[in-house]
Amino acid sequence: MIALLLAEQIGVLFLMMAGGFVLVKTGLVKSEESRTLSMVSIYLILPCVTIHAFQVEYSDEIRNGFLLGIFAAVAIHLILFLLSWIFGRLLHLEAVEKASLIYSNAGNLILPLVTAVLGPEWEIYATSFLCVQMILIWTHGQSLMRGQAGINWKKILLNLNLIAIAVGLILFFARIRLPELLGDAVGSMASTIGPVSMVMIGMLLGSVKWKSVFSGQRIYLIVALKMLVFPTAALVFLKLLASVAPVADAQTILLISLLAVITPSASTITQMAQLYNRNAAYASAINVFTTVVCIVTMPLMVLLYTL
Repeated sequence: MIALLLAEQIGVLFLMMAGGFVLVKTGLVKSEESRTLSMVSIYLILPCVTIHAFQVEYSDEIRNGFLLGIFAAVAIHLILFLLSWIFGRLLHLEAVEKASLIYSNAGNLILPLVTAVLGPEWEIYATSFLCVQMILIWTHGQSLMRGQAGINWKKILLNLNLIAIAVGLILFFARIRLPELLGDAVGSMASTIGPVSMVMIGMLLGSVKWKSVFSGQRIYLIVALKMLVFPTAALVFLKLLASVAPVADAQTILLISLLAVITPSASTITQMAQLYNRNAAYASAINVFTTVVCIVTMPLMVLLYTL
């Protein structure tokens, strides 16, 4: 049932994406103008979503569920690191390929999907995965793409979404609710995450040269690893963890962790590839290809998890 509902909601999101695609193809807007929507999404809407997610009544069950999500996110990334190391040695993976395999586009997709499929009260558990991934992507991910060791602590500490998570956690554990006027504004802004993110992605896809995306043979292998092999390993781990975790609603909380890891490759990797001259066109192709196939692979993975 959840798999069918997920497939339906992904279809809805893809229709929103198609709206952005059509706007570009008809010449009404330019693909590069999606950067404005990207900035609005990253620096305004996502922080509002995060803070709004923590505006729930404090309880030991919610706290334990959030901590379970943190543990699952850390363990999943360790599994992904191990798999990328193994396949890196077997297939001589490039930095772009490794980063695309490890990091998912959870920031743009997980929150609207969780809200649509499970309800806004479950958003808090999605933030646990995002918190872990954001820290890792600006440490390990950036180091990998830059080709040298080192951590950009400034990027981490000044990341607006991590600041929003910190603020949300403080409000949650201190049991502080936002004033009604501010809370309504934050909640209304948060509700736009799905349409804005999808239109933005659709606008980006409007300028893609599709022949170049599907022409290379190696990209099919990378996409299969990203959307089938790596998610299957995470799925097995999460099913085992759900069977032993002494937390209420553990299966649903860990389903959210699964949704986060089975999303397409992170668009942030494409941005880093541009910044560090790491074959940005290839990174973009992986992102586009995984976005196209996720409409089939994501419901499949959820179905296997719920069996």
